[in-house]
Amino acid sequence: MGFFTGFAPTSTASVHLQEEETELVTRKNLIVITTMRPDDRIQRVFMRRLANTLKLVPSPLLWIVVEPLSDSSRTAAILRETGIMYRHLVYRENFTDPEAEVDHQGNVALSHIEHHHLVGIVHFASVSNVYNLRFFEEIRDIEVFGAWPIALVSEGRRRVLIEGPICRSSQVVGWNLGDKNLHISAFAFNSSILWDPERWGRPSSVPDTSQDSIKFVRQVVLEDETKLRAIPPDCSNVLMWHVHIPVLQPRQSIPLQQNQSQYDR
Repeated sequence: MGFFTGFAPTSTASVHLQEEETELVTRKNLIVITTMRPDDRIQRVFMRRLANTLKLVPSPLLWIVVEPLSDSSRTAAILRETGIMYRHLVYRENFTDPEAEVDHQGNVALSHIEHHHLVGIVHFASVSNVYNLRFFEEIRDIEVFGAWPIALVSEGRRRVLIEGPICRSSQVVGWNLGDKNLHISAFAFNSSILWDPERWGRPSSVPDTSQDSIKFVRQVVLEDETKLRAIPPDCSNVLMWHVHIPVLQPRQSIPLQQNQSQYDR
């Protein structure tokens, strides 16, 4: 695994301005936005859109993008143009199971955050997420964990589905998940839980989580509702929408009818 770090300012003046603003706004929590990106040319378009959203979020913000090494050059070019502080993580492993690869990407990101003790509020952002900018200021104030409702939108549905926590004021009292796992974009957490669990009331003798940090974080969020902050209070507004976008597979020499059905899923 390797990583590249960068900061692509729009101008020299903007660097000095952002440094001055950072000094004035002290002790403001860093937001660590983590994106797992599939190898898909359509997803790259949405990655640019997400970058445009993140550019509007006040600093400090760090964008971590994880992907296979084989496709890293094109993503690196996009990241250099964003004007956002970023870290670009790549890996050499090959996967045939898309879900296993997404979990691996998340674990790569969390391993990097833990190794470098990047203290902040971690949120996994799909490139197809759509945000109200208020969302980012809300999660910046998370102490331990935070959760919120997500509006799920897709071409095949005639209605919007809402998933996530059931809230009473600022407390989470239950979950509206059905038989599904907690959506990776439905929560955020203080990164120090990865290396200092005792600080947040977790036993330090838990089994090694370095190989499956994603599973560990999901489990902790669902188990300890007392430390969860509802965002916004009463979960009264939807601040994030997830748009389902099918992953386009590389072109193959297959019959036209079969190829069309593959893209219509």
